[in-house]
Formats: sequence, structure tokens, C-alpha cells
Amino acid sequence: MGSHASLTVATPDRMGRLGRELAALLRPGDLVLLSGELGAGKTTLTRGLGEGLQVRGAVTSPTFVIARVHPSLVGGPALVHVDAYRLGGDLDEMEDLDLDVSLPESVVVVEWGEGKVERLSENRLEVRIGRAIGAEAAGDDLDPRRVELTGIGTRWDGTDLTTLA
Repeated sequence: MGSHASLTVATPDRMGRLGRELAALLRPGDLVLLSGELGAGKTTLTRGLGEGLQVRGAVTSPTFVIARVHPSLVGGPALVHVDAYRLGGDLDEMEDLDLDVSLPESVVVVEWGEGKVERLSENRLEVRIGRAIGAEAAGDDLDPRRVELTGIGTRWDGTDLTTLA
């Protein structure tokens, strides 16, 4: 079954706050897939997740290193931040990252992971970020974003994602 929520995020600061709020719902073993165009706010959301999970190190886009591990400062789960943008759809490339090893004790967040990492877990949170209706014309970072949160699998049954709206 899972759960679903749809919300409008007006500013980058609010996107970071959404990440901090979402972190309170996450636990070790959670897989979060982020999708959206370049500049949509995926890394900003992940930075907020890192703040909420209280992990070490600045959360920045891992595009050139593919994956970064941010250990917890408070005994919670580590944040594994993956950017699958440069990876092909080949599952072997994803398996080389050993995400399945990290998954049980970490929160794994994968940007551009759609169609690449779903097989890692039948339970996952998919986050799609797009420009809000009518915002396409302005084209700057201050455009409101439409965020669709979809919890897939029994892990998300009964989780009320609408509290984040």
C-alpha cells in the first residue's frame, strides 16, 4: 500500500526544512529515491536530511565521486548520498557501489536513481520534485516546486506523509 503526499515548496529554505522534517520519519534501512530536473532542489532536500539526521560533513552533490557516506554524530544511521546521474542503467554499475551492504544500517538517498535502484528494496520513499504549475516561465531558483512523496511497500503503510505539507 504505502502512503502519498503532494505539496508546494516555495523557497530553497523551505526545501531544506522539508528535508529536516522528513529526516524525523526515516530510520536505518530506508531507501529514498529523488528525481527531478537539474536544479530542482534534490541536493538541497538531501542537505536538510543530513541536518535532521545530524550527520558529519557538508552534504553536497556527489556527482564526481558518485557516493558519499556521512556518519552520524549522535549514534543514528549514517546518510549514504548517491548521485546516479553519470551511471548508466546497468545494474552492475549500481552493484559496484555496494549499496545493498550499506542499506540495512544507513539511510540511502539516491539522486537520479529512478529505474536503477528500485530492486535494492521493496520498501522505498520516492520523492519527485518539479516546478509548480506556471513556474516554468520564470526559470530561477526562487520558483515554487511541486514535491510528490510516495512511500512504497509495507514500511510506509500507516505513515502519514501529509504532516510534512
